Amino acid sequence: MRVRQEKPPRKRLSVVYGTIAGMHASHRQPGPPDRPEDTGPPALPEFAERVLDVADRIPPGRVMTYGDVAEWLEEGGPRQVGRVMSLYGGAVPWWRVVRADGVLLAGHELRALERYRAEGTPLREAARTAEGHVPRIDMRRARWDGEM
Repeated sequence: MRVRQEKPPRKRLSVVYGTIAGMHASHRQPGPPDRPEDTGPPALPEFAERVLDVADRIPPGRVMTYGDVAEWLEEGGPRQVGRVMSLYGGAVPWWRVVRADGVLLAGHELRALERYRAEGTPLREAARTAEGHVPRIDMRRARWDGEM
């Protein structure tokens, strides 16, 4: 009779991504690791750190598009910024980096909408024909140009 060995539980992806996102510059612990073999999770790519820094700077109630972030950084494009936000954005106000048409992030509409309302982000009511009647961001009023 074979004895079945129990496998250790796998980490959820959100835990893994949260650990990596925790490496964001504003969350990083100073100093070298205690032991040479204790290097921790891999460092974020430089571009990802820069994208997260921009997302961190967007004031409450304002938004930037994926393309705006890329243009502000003078590097990459909307797809590259979107990829960074999808992998590491949990450590920053992800709801402030949006699509250019103001449509809320698919699958996260209600969480984002709650935050937009709490921050006073300008919204446009959804058309009655829109699926789910979820409002959009009023890009003309909510868009931030990166100036402090």
